[in-house]
Amino acid sequence: MRIAIFGRTFSESRNAPVKELYNSLLNLGAHLVVYEPFFKQTKKLISQDLKIETFNVSKPPVNCRLMITIGGDGTLLEAITHVRNSGIPIMGINTGRLGFLTAFSKDEIPQAVELLGRNKLSVEDRTLLELITEPNPFATFPYALNEATLHKKDSSSMVTLQVKRNGDMLNHYWADGLIVSTATGSTGYSLSCGGPIMLPSSKNFILTPIAPHNLNVRPLVISEEDLLTIKSEVRGKEIMVSLDSRSAPIAASQELEIRKAPFTIKLVRRDGFDFLDTIREKLMWGTDKRN
Repeated sequence: MRIAIFGRTFSESRNAPVKELYNSLLNLGAHLVVYEPFFKQTKKLISQDLKIETFNVSKPPVNCRLMITIGGDGTLLEAITHVRNSGIPIMGINTGRLGFLTAFSKDEIPQAVELLGRNKLSVEDRTLLELITEPNPFATFPYALNEATLHKKDSSSMVTLQVKRNGDMLNHYWADGLIVSTATGSTGYSLSCGGPIMLPSSKNFILTPIAPHNLNVRPLVISEEDLLTIKSEVRGKEIMVSLDSRSAPIAASQELEIRKAPFTIKLVRRDGFDFLDTIREKLMWGTDKRN
């Protein structure tokens, strides 16, 4: 059983869960394929003297049953750029803060590995966004699981974004920027800007303006089958575009299209997983002595 492991560099205070993950998987008899920069930092934590296979940007993991990420939601989002359209499911172990995307906490590593060995895990397909523009600074992987964001680059002035839906005018947004979020990303940046929470199974995108100048402009839910076309007007020559945690400037004159990607990302969940249970836990809904 080939298992890929992805993580970012981290402080030594997180050595314990990484060591536990390595040893639990090796005791299960798994063949590990570890992200090369992460392995260089953590190889001392492997108690067995084994030759470990690694992967990197130019050498992606192949033929793996799943990829395990250890970190927060940002780590899982970065892992997607390595999994791409391979169909390898991703199971997140949270060592960060909220962790809406991760399936297990760092204290549940033995339980997660046990469920893996017993085939007691399920997989959910999650929609991705695709960004189309020319030239495309994200040409090698123009996709995002959470959101695509357009925002001002180096000016205190707001930007004007002309947005069309399926070729028809939708709105002119006068704001600091605009977030186009998937249902998965509804608990991310969009939520912090006043957007709604949506169930991951919802077949929708959310348009959430960032600090809009017109107070009557509110987040809008559209179908994920819609095609968005966006033109910007800014005082500077460039505008910033972000796909999840990756950002790059583009010319303000460039037209962008955002649509549903032609493939999905598979996220691993424990059997019986309920998204609303996660929401209640992470956002402390119902945490009141009256309950």
